[in-house]
Amino acid sequence: VLESIGVKIRWLANNDLEIKRPARLNMDNLNSISARKTRSVLMMIGPLMHELREFKIPYAGGCKLGERTVKPHLFGLQEFGVEIEAKHKYYNVVAKLKSPERVVLYESGDTAAENLITAAALIPGITTIKFASSNYMVREVCYFLQKLGIQIDGVGTSTLTIHGVKEINKDIEYHNSEDPIEAMMWITAAIVTDSELSIKRVPIDFLDLELYKMKKMGLKYEQSGVYKSENGETKLVDLIVYPSKLTALEDKIEARPYPGVNMDNLPFFGLIAAKAEGQTLIHDWMFENRAIYLTELVHLGAKVILADPHRVFVTGPTEFKTGTLSCPPALRPSVVIMLAMLAAQGTSQLKNVYMINRGYENIVERFNSIGAKMKII
Repeated sequence: VLESIGVKIRWLANNDLEIKRPARLNMDNLNSISARKTRSVLMMIGPLMHELREFKIPYAGGCKLGERTVKPHLFGLQEFGVEIEAKHKYYNVVAKLKSPERVVLYESGDTAAENLITAAALIPGITTIKFASSNYMVREVCYFLQKLGIQIDGVGTSTLTIHGVKEINKDIEYHNSEDPIEAMMWITAAIVTDSELSIKRVPIDFLDLELYKMKKMGLKYEQSGVYKSENGETKLVDLIVYPSKLTALEDKIEARPYPGVNMDNLPFFGLIAAKAEGQTLIHDWMFENRAIYLTELVHLGAKVILADPHRVFVTGPTEFKTGTLSCPPALRPSVVIMLAMLAAQGTSQLKNVYMINRGYENIVERFNSIGAKMKII
């Protein structure tokens, strides 16, 4: 998508990425087909509004999880003088920039906060954003902008104060931090396959609660001392997860904005609950359709009862069996099905794996490197 509008991108050694902005961006050449495949296209508005006074952005795609409002983006950007009108298949964006001084987020969403942070970075003066998400990806954007010379106060809290500047023109090198959702995937893989697994460089601040709940379920694990990621900010630990006999929690498991259980980690708890003795209520209050996808585990031997579009009852322990299934149109539920198949004795087939490949790099090679037997056909 970025290359189609003129950004120069080059892959270097060690999976590094070199990005150079052109003198002029060409939005008329935007690859709309690719842009519609991901929800993150919305986050182009915050930076682009400083470059162009009028442009078009395709409707956002991504996982099909039910109704996902874009109003937090639209309402927040309006405070900066940006008018966004929904047309057929695209948003028409007109920017008449102003300094809002104070913006209240309509909803504490991650991508909405990121959009407003990038919007405020190039508005000279001080902008305060209230009820901002303090999740890991929002902090990452703040750390990146700080490296570019933008002063941001309150990183890691729900109130951010951005000291905007007129121009950013600086060469930098930045290291992305590690991904807590991917770490949760490896933890879940160890649990469902009754394996001992060492997991390095786990961003512990964003998995502390998940690990505590799993500890109360009976999970045995060791944790190293804390050290810093290469970005100099994110706290990391190494984990060793041991085969454990789990017992269902008496209370429901639900996700919340940080510091609650991460919304993207909730489907993994559906699978973990299937390994635990007893019944667990999984409450996915945010998305209308995602909890339904956990019922696919029934075809692999799990006991899952759908209470309503947001809630499922999962009863364990489960002896997973093989099967042939297609990935649902959502990333985390697709990975959950893949992990359940890994836990089954025998060979299973998972079709339409685009969703998994979209979110996890070299996933087959990495699982095979620790003893799995997976192949793409």
